[in-house]
Amino acid sequence: MSKETNKKKSSVVRNMMIALVGGLIVGIAFLLLREQLTNSGHENVWNIINMLLFQDITAEDGVASLGLFYIIGQLFMRGLQLAIVPLVLVSLSLAMCSISSSSKLGRIAGRTILGFVCFYVVGAFFGGLVAYFMKNAGFFNVTLPSEAVTDAATIDAFNPLSTILEAVPSNIISAFSSNNSILAVVVVAIIIGLCMNALGEKTDPLKKVLESGSEIINYYLTFLINKVGPVAIFCLISRTFAVYGTEYLAPAAAYIVSAMITLFILVVTLYPIGIWITTGLNPIKFIKKIAKVGVLGFSTNSSAACLPLNMRTCINELGCSEEISSFVLPTGMTINMNGTTVMHMFAAVFIATSAGIDVTPANLVVVAFLSICAAMGCPAIPIAGTTLIVTILSGMGWTSDACMIAYALVVAINRPVEMALLPLNVIGDATVNVIVNKKEKELNEEVYNS
Repeated sequence: MSKETNKKKSSVVRNMMIALVGGLIVGIAFLLLREQLTNSGHENVWNIINMLLFQDITAEDGVASLGLFYIIGQLFMRGLQLAIVPLVLVSLSLAMCSISSSSKLGRIAGRTILGFVCFYVVGAFFGGLVAYFMKNAGFFNVTLPSEAVTDAATIDAFNPLSTILEAVPSNIISAFSSNNSILAVVVVAIIIGLCMNALGEKTDPLKKVLESGSEIINYYLTFLINKVGPVAIFCLISRTFAVYGTEYLAPAAAYIVSAMITLFILVVTLYPIGIWITTGLNPIKFIKKIAKVGVLGFSTNSSAACLPLNMRTCINELGCSEEISSFVLPTGMTINMNGTTVMHMFAAVFIATSAGIDVTPANLVVVAFLSICAAMGCPAIPIAGTTLIVTILSGMGWTSDACMIAYALVVAINRPVEMALLPLNVIGDATVNVIVNKKEKELNEEVYNS
């Protein structure tokens, strides 16, 4: 069964990569064809191709178009967005309920949450710092259609402090009825989870409903990603390059390369330094033993798939207590998506800059806050982090046509970045586990140093 699962996972990765490369090749081929037809005076031929494959059918000039690639890409993106509110509500409610119901809630839970939050903040800081540098250096500049840029320029300014007020909804139904109120959904989910624990067995029926809901959402997203994802990604990236041209190549490459390098550097520096500062243990021994968990995370693109290996490594090789590990690691798998937040910092800056929005340091603070809240409710399945980018954009008010065009590009090219962020997530779980075990004086240092 395990071999079958691994085959399916590698098959999905392979299909995604084939779709990415195939979409790039086909998109560039159509780009060259468009240039040739336009230059040779056969623009009408290109207009027919565009109407059949690439035209936005919701636009004023797309009334008589088929727009096959556009329809497939939009159905996929809407399908992802469809799951956002229930995904955040169910995942985070169950996470908080699980944390609260632990016998070690007090001190151990407090240290666990504090550890995750600290790494979240440091990761978001460095991710935002590098992304801001890339933006100021002009690496994220993309020329979008003039009408889209006009739309972007009309986005209303807002006081970042208003985010605090919007976090508590006055109407729970209205909060759940729109993807623009995800922070409110996060707060409601936390309240539900903590209240469920306080009420104990009385809420078991609701817990079962939420667990069943989680299974349904995960099954739906797995089907959407595995079956529809490769075709949709092929259509999205083909259309992007065919319609908008080579101006996307350099910025897209800059986004992927800078995000992946930052994620790798953080893995080999942030956690070893964190262990050395908080415990005084040898960080080299930690990174050598935990490296295989990071490699598995990169390969499977799933925190959940890494949990068994992470558990065995922490207990058998790093000397962690089984009791504490059984609490910290599953909790981390659920709420610790540090790499996702780093990716969100890059994606938000890239999308906003592409859409003509001038991102400020104050904006980055709000993006980091929204990302940490959203990432804590992110399920341990592939592409969930990419799906949640739209929640950050909604929270910032960056939802113009130009932003959605740039978001479509990120969805199409984000697979390598999604793979690179997983080691940061799973190794972060192990790091906090070692720190908590050391603070609780339950770490077997002989095993750790062996």
